[in-house]
Amino acid sequence: MSTKTRITITTVVHRPVAHVWNTWTEPAHITQWNAANDDWHCPKAENDLRKGSSFSSTMAAKDGSFSFDFAGVYDDVQLHKRIAYTMADGRTCEIRFEEVAGGTEVTESFDAENQNPVDMQRAGWQAILDRFKAYAEAQD
Repeated sequence: MSTKTRITITTVVHRPVAHVWNTWTEPAHITQWNAANDDWHCPKAENDLRKGSSFSSTMAAKDGSFSFDFAGVYDDVQLHKRIAYTMADGRTCEIRFEEVAGGTEVTESFDAENQNPVDMQRAGWQAILDRFKAYAEAQD
């Protein structure tokens, strides 16, 4: 029996929870922040934010050398509080949104995959979360 490694990352976005939630969940916003660095982008995002419904985003190298779809099905959606989903490969993820002094804490916990080192996965997902924070704080 193998045990799953769970990775948790977090940030505080200096905006109200409703703003953070909308920026996280609306496809027009997702395509603006969903990349780990400036060499990548997210040219397409679809999101049906309801339990049992699905999401998908295309992550692509800007030079056209590589792309992949990140997809899953929602297991739980609690407005402005929690999103839980199962990825296409069976791993799970939970995102919590909590009002804190000065903004919203976003905490993301997910099952690590077995192909890349845990530290690399943590750094990649944290980089995306950091880009989300910068983008969300820059929006009115």
